[in-house]
Amino acid sequence: WPPAARDTFVDLLGTGKAAVGVLESLDQAGLLVRLVPEWSRVRAKPQRNPVHRFTVDRHLTETAAEAAALTRMVARPDLLLVGALLHDIGKGYPGDHTEAGVAVAQVLAPRLGLPYGDAATVSAMVRHHLLLPDTATRRDLADPVTVRTVADAVAGSADLLDLLHALSIADGRATGPAAWSDWKAGLVADLVGRVRDALAGAPRPPVPALTAAQRDLVERRRDGEDSVAVRVDGDTVTVAAPDAPGLLSRIAGVLALHQLDVRAATVATVGGTAVEVFTVAPRFGRGPEPALVRADVARALAGAIPLGDRLAATERAYGQGAGPDVPPPRVLWFDGAATDATVLELRAADSAGLLHRVTAALERCGLDVRAARVSTLGGAVVDAFYLVGPDGDPVSDPDLRGRVGAEVLGAAVSPAAGTSG
Repeated sequence: WPPAARDTFVDLLGTGKAAVGVLESLDQAGLLVRLVPEWSRVRAKPQRNPVHRFTVDRHLTETAAEAAALTRMVARPDLLLVGALLHDIGKGYPGDHTEAGVAVAQVLAPRLGLPYGDAATVSAMVRHHLLLPDTATRRDLADPVTVRTVADAVAGSADLLDLLHALSIADGRATGPAAWSDWKAGLVADLVGRVRDALAGAPRPPVPALTAAQRDLVERRRDGEDSVAVRVDGDTVTVAAPDAPGLLSRIAGVLALHQLDVRAATVATVGGTAVEVFTVAPRFGRGPEPALVRADVARALAGAIPLGDRLAATERAYGQGAGPDVPPPRVLWFDGAATDATVLELRAADSAGLLHRVTAALERCGLDVRAARVSTLGGAVVDAFYLVGPDGDPVSDPDLRGRVGAEVLGAAVSPAAGTSG
């Protein structure tokens, strides 16, 4: 394209919401496909993931419209707008949509008249458009490996990092509330801040092992005030209890009974006391009742609540469980994704008791869960667990991995599978 045509097109994208109707009119008149022939592959194409509100083509124009409000965040607003319009263009082609999209962008961006360096940046935006939200919700942000992985992906470019940050926000907002929330936005911003500091050569100071409030819980338990100390503060539930096998899974089960979805969990041990911190979100919009949570945690740890039966009944009541068209669960192992731990990812259908069953399976295998990150999209989850073996080292033994994988896959199948609510 000549520079004037490209600049006019970018100016149109920069008008934000007003551009959506104009692009639709161009499309209906057959002009948008004349300008961008690849558009025919995504035109009116339905989305596979139910969290999306729009068809693929409308999602792309909506993402560009959202990006127009974020151009002050980046040094190259023109590349932000073009990258936003093209980030999911690969969904019109077979195979992985990211890899397909990169191949399209490598051809399309130069045709739009972008010079080599700018075209490479747009291709990098397409390649890494899921990098920040996926990393922020599935990895431990305090782990230096997490920061280094993102810094390497952006090739040390703070400008590309800013473009990806703005694109993540625009993409999430254009997808819908199930895909973007204040919680996710905060995680992404935290990750970007850590990576930006690392790129500038000024890593953040280490986070204390325990906060003052968490230390207070430990002291209360040590002083005999509470055998199990529980603190509920907004979306955070903290439990200090005697360190013992099964602690994580039991607490996760109690939170599920209280209709609280766990988004993240971290575990620390001080002396003989385990401090487990859960970030939660109410499944049906109602926050936790602190007194009831405290009482049920104590009862569960004493073995007075049949968690498995109660959670299975809850799943049956809500008709949860994989149906015949739902793909089977999958386990993936990631070496080098954490400092002194191995990351196991479970991709499965969501259910109320899933985290309880999976953490119980990991505990039966003798593994310690150092941290967990839970990401739910529609009816599916991607749960990441930071694991160490009985010897305290990362899990590398193939036989142990095989046994753990089988246990986790078995636990991922809901007792309500095959039933209807």
